[in-house]
Amino acid sequence: MTLDTTFNPAEIEARWYRHWEESGGFRPERPDAEPFTIVNPPPNVTGSLHIGHALDNTLQDIVIRYERMRGKDALWVVGMDHAGIATQMVVERQMEERQDKRTNYSREQFVEKVWEWKAESGGAITKQLRRLGCSMDWSREQFTMDEHFTKAVLKVFVDLYNDGLIYRDKRLVNWDPKLKTAISDLEVEQQTIPGSFWHFKYPLADGVTLDSGQDYIEVATTRPETMLADMAVAVHPTDERYKSVVGKHVILPITGRRIPIVADEHADPELGSGAVKITPGHDFNDFEVGKRAGIEPAQMLNMLDGEANVCQTADDLVPEEFIGLHRFKRDGVDGARELVVQRLKEQGYLIPHIAKTKKGEEVEHDAEPRQIATPFGDRGGVVIEPWLTDQWYVDAEKLAAKPIEQVRDGTIEIVPKSWEKTFFNWMENIQPWCVSRQLWWGHRIPAWFDKDGNVFVAESKEAAQAQAGQGVELTQDPDVLDTWFSSALWPFATLGWPEKSDLLAKHFPNDLLISGFDILFFWDARMMMMGQYNMGEAPWPRLYLHGLVRAADGAKMSKSKGNVVDPLGLIDQYGADALRFFMAAMESQGRDIKMDEKRVEGYRNFATKLWNATRFCQSNGIGASTTLKAPAARLAANQWIIGEVQHCVEQIDAAMADLRFDAAANAIYQFTWSRFCDWYLELIKPILGSLTASPAVIGDSSNLPHDLKAKIDDQTREAEEGTRSREETRAVTGWVLDQILVMLHPFMPFITEELWHAQGERSYDIITAKWPNPRAKVDSNAKAEVDLLIELTTKVRSARNELGVPPNVVVTANVADPSVAIVDLATSNSAAIGRLARISEFKFEPAPTGAVMQVNVASDVLTIPLEGIIDIDAEKARLEKALAASQKEARSLEGRLSNANFVERAKPEAVEKAKADFAHHSAEVERLTAALERLG
Repeated sequence: MTLDTTFNPAEIEARWYRHWEESGGFRPERPDAEPFTIVNPPPNVTGSLHIGHALDNTLQDIVIRYERMRGKDALWVVGMDHAGIATQMVVERQMEERQDKRTNYSREQFVEKVWEWKAESGGAITKQLRRLGCSMDWSREQFTMDEHFTKAVLKVFVDLYNDGLIYRDKRLVNWDPKLKTAISDLEVEQQTIPGSFWHFKYPLADGVTLDSGQDYIEVATTRPETMLADMAVAVHPTDERYKSVVGKHVILPITGRRIPIVADEHADPELGSGAVKITPGHDFNDFEVGKRAGIEPAQMLNMLDGEANVCQTADDLVPEEFIGLHRFKRDGVDGARELVVQRLKEQGYLIPHIAKTKKGEEVEHDAEPRQIATPFGDRGGVVIEPWLTDQWYVDAEKLAAKPIEQVRDGTIEIVPKSWEKTFFNWMENIQPWCVSRQLWWGHRIPAWFDKDGNVFVAESKEAAQAQAGQGVELTQDPDVLDTWFSSALWPFATLGWPEKSDLLAKHFPNDLLISGFDILFFWDARMMMMGQYNMGEAPWPRLYLHGLVRAADGAKMSKSKGNVVDPLGLIDQYGADALRFFMAAMESQGRDIKMDEKRVEGYRNFATKLWNATRFCQSNGIGASTTLKAPAARLAANQWIIGEVQHCVEQIDAAMADLRFDAAANAIYQFTWSRFCDWYLELIKPILGSLTASPAVIGDSSNLPHDLKAKIDDQTREAEEGTRSREETRAVTGWVLDQILVMLHPFMPFITEELWHAQGERSYDIITAKWPNPRAKVDSNAKAEVDLLIELTTKVRSARNELGVPPNVVVTANVADPSVAIVDLATSNSAAIGRLARISEFKFEPAPTGAVMQVNVASDVLTIPLEGIIDIDAEKARLEKALAASQKEARSLEGRLSNANFVERAKPEAVEKAKADFAHHSAEVERLTAALERLG
């Protein structure tokens, strides 16, 4: 079909995606083919496509399209995570808008409402992934709450429990008082907010004093309310100030609790007084100190309820006036923090902070102002409280042993390798994994309790009842499982496990996992653990970790900063192909990507260039190729471009083998834009007769050696005989364009499919086309000839530009002592040289006297007379003036950059700009000096 004059991405994208999906192009029937399998990190059912998703899924789609074209049974497993907290929040928020709430319903009724929401509104991101061009197997779309997946989750929980790898324990968790559930570390955001640092006196008991005579220990805290549940004071074992009182006690103000002084390396002698209050029930570090001090978790005091209001501790020592108070000031009402400080001050236990004014006067304050790193829940939006509760835990340390070994011995390769150190550091110090959540939406924990607290774990209530005995009343644990628990089963549960299906046998283990580095531990490592535990092997042999997409200035994108980029907006403006190519070209083995809309626009221009090149081919009778193998070619330009195709295929294959997406994208980009569009199409225009050629005439050659003169005569005769066949060139050009479309397809699927069909009748879509295999021998002579032509043209154009020779002016070139190569070039490529370099005649003799421009091409020197073409004196003056200006700027910038004060004190962006400006002016000095030498 004839292409429109304008490339319009929006018009073709929806059409082709619908065709691919309906025709089964994403999973063609290949029962006997070698499998290749990847799984997508399942997005939340509540989610929408963000720029990180765009990067992650683009890279996966490039891989799966590439492997599909290589003939494999390529399966990209797609699905969504039920996202317990996020989904429950969405549904509850909708209820609130209708003056309704979850607790007005039974658990079963509420869960049914969540399923209704999913059917009506959930999964919007799946439509957005389609807009990006993701060729997933939608026919097998998975959901972590599907019946078969739930069966897998329950089996894994029961198996782990029976093997002693899941247990119930009292430990600290990240508690969200707004959502009233434990949350994972991934759902905690550290924010730095204004706060205070209070210093208090804890009086020593039994008349004991420090060696200094002081009868109290000074402690400092940013959370004074937690002192209501303090259980110890820690000092460093080597701290001489406190050695005499280790093992003694202090009497805690307000509560009167008698607590020990313990020696522990957690206390830093250099920080504050060197003594630290220990609240094991409300601080993760203190929890560990408490355990080392011999305090069992069951004995640790909890002073807050699930909403972060003060409750009575187990020893009943919290005064009644504190009970029910919120931990912080709220709605103008003082909380426990304010009352604790007030009472300590009244009782003389507050040590004031002395500050100096600008005038040097001392002023007394209750506390020292500080910027405090504070954990917030990313969904609840409130300060997270370390809270001591009974939860279900996985023994992650035992499960981590085999994955550690597999990464060490190369069974699992992490790309880039630099992430291995981080992986080992986390896995070798891994903590028990809290897998229970206090929600209604999710996989209900398959554990039942009798009235005495005995637990029975089974896949069904009937099985649990059989364990407990008939007549024993059982109550199921109300908690659900962490969504990371179910998604850890993704590589095999999505393939039908625990059923032994053919799909599972063929596609597990998967071949590759691509994910952001930020979920290395929350998802990737846990899949390694679960793959080994349930399947007896690693879930995949390779793990590729990509970086983040950052704002143009390198800052992390966030809604609060207002620097979030909407990928759908970029698709609307530039097309999905342009955004995808940007992601691939910028992805350099795990480095973060700086968002650059100009680059996206540039790749839209790249697509337009390919579109116009295809239109040129159509206008010259060049259509679809009928061969996978490279056509036979006699002409140097055709032999050269076939060799360039071969080289490009090898570059892409090598880059994809190493997961170098940037290198693969750059290879096809450079070949398409530079080699094919800029050079090859220009070289063949005279052959196709698409323009009137102005060949470079060969001047008097009588003074040349006989063999060179004979060569000229032979090649002139060849030209006259017209041996450069249009048919050959059309066949080669059509074949090369087909190879470009196939090689580019994984990166730019939409435009390549459109152009594939525009070029002629096809029996199959490009999505299932075979990957190029030119099977061509690269002709070294043809390559050398065309490379020399490119060098000559590039250097002559550059020299003309430097010296201000108008583009439309033709020149002559003298070569006093020509090589065989330059004679060959001038005679066999006269039309191309005449058009591209604007050289009208070659003279193989010394140049006339006067101003000339000299250009070195390989071993030859082209001397081009300039008399009458430019004003030599004016041009010299212009160049000298520009050279002087750049020399001055370069010297100034060099001086500034050698000044240590500037480099150390100036803003980083100012230093970077100075470096860039210095590099620019230094290059200009070289360029202008060379230009003046040309005029010499």
